[in-house]
Amino acid sequence: MPNSPSDAPRPSGAARRVKVQRRGPMLVEGPVEVELEDGTTVSSDRFRVALCTCRRSRRFPWCDTSHRARSSGTGDGPAAAG
Repeated sequence: MPNSPSDAPRPSGAARRVKVQRRGPMLVEGPVEVELEDGTTVSSDRFRVALCTCRRSRRFPWCDTSHRARSSGTGDGPAAAG
């Protein structure tokens, strides 16, 4: 099989897949540890986590979809480009 499912176990030392989205969170195959600006570390053992890139999340660095409320109706969508 050429492509394995994203939740399949990864061999030790294998690269992690990170999916960058233009308007949304950064998806990272887990488990992950994230070092914050103040030096503290938070971790998740989930098979995929959503990291906040807009800093609106109340659960930062984890995404809580707060970006959705700000992106609708504010004029920053594709129609506003140009």
